Amino acid sequence: MNLFGWLRTAKPHLDATQQQRLAQLPQPVALGDAALRSQRWVVLDLETSGLNLNRDQVLSIGAVVIEDGAVDFSQMFERTLQRAETKLSPSVLIHGLGPSAIAAGSDPVDALLDFMEFVGDSPLLAFHARFDQHMLARALKDSLGYRLAHTFLDVADIAPLLYPEALLREAGLDDWIDHFHLQVGERHHASADALATAELMLILLSRARQQHIDTPRALQARLSQWKRRKQAPSF
Repeated sequence: MNLFGWLRTAKPHLDATQQQRLAQLPQPVALGDAALRSQRWVVLDLETSGLNLNRDQVLSIGAVVIEDGAVDFSQMFERTLQRAETKLSPSVLIHGLGPSAIAAGSDPVDALLDFMEFVGDSPLLAFHARFDQHMLARALKDSLGYRLAHTFLDVADIAPLLYPEALLREAGLDDWIDHFHLQVGERHHASADALATAELMLILLSRARQQHIDTPRALQARLSQWKRRKQAPSF
């Protein structure tokens, strides 16, 4: 008996159809030099059982697509994941996903496969993307044994990069919505927050083009430079 066998992560069990779907997921593509307007972006928002990166779980996924300079309302995604033994935090009062909604949700394996098929090889955008990226990556690893390698850009960084005069560097999504006087409907569930983030991103993409940031690769490079300057020690 291997004394260290208990340390190994159990391999997720997928049936033959699920394994085939997993094998057919496209490989992500690095940001390139096509026109910024032509890039397909998937704007993501997650609702989770809490904010602990290592313990809490993804409860729902909402996403919309930006393409050809607009939100494509024919490409929208929303799933609630079934979680049998999830202990809900007080955040349920915000996102409204109670035990009955979670019990009636989709099988996590199928829901995550659906989402990654929806994403395809496109880059992802989220507001405070580090949290969403980590939680999505862990959910994919735990349920599918899949390693997330898609490019993520953080709208919470892109906004102050392109609008430094707004003086909202540490602001939340609601602050930017108020700054641009965006008329958004329901908030604080995944698909609504993804749509609000996408509407903000449309303003930012227009500003990027005004600043001659004409390609996805150029936007990524400018963002990386901005973050390095921000983190550099001041003397």
